[in-house]
Amino acid sequence: MKSRHVSQSQDAFKALSDPTRREILTLLRKRQDCSAGEIADSFPNISRPAVSRHLRVLREAGLAIATGIGREQRYTLSLARLARVHHDWFAQFDDVWGASLAALKGRVESGIAGSRTKRTSAENEKKRRA
Repeated sequence: MKSRHVSQSQDAFKALSDPTRREILTLLRKRQDCSAGEIADSFPNISRPAVSRHLRVLREAGLAIATGIGREQRYTLSLARLARVHHDWFAQFDDVWGASLAALKGRVESGIAGSRTKRTSAENEKKRRA
């Protein structure tokens, strides 16, 4: 089961590696629902069969969903799949974020403690002079 999950993630990243496919996803994000023809019309420098192949890769990676309505295929984003890919990718860096935030917290807290000590010493000096 886990190997399929890794394979699906690899498929998604392979699909996302192509700039045309990323543009198709951006188009679907903006319009939310497009026919295959509308998507192809948005890429006048690419043949319809090439756009169709890009759409197939996106479908197979689970990033786009095709719904047949009569003879027309309507495409939408697979938000759940995109969220999963996003989560899986960034989850591998959780330990880095945790360590970085802990180090930052330590620096901030030691700086606050240091500034309190300096401020207290300065206040004591003022009181002593007065």
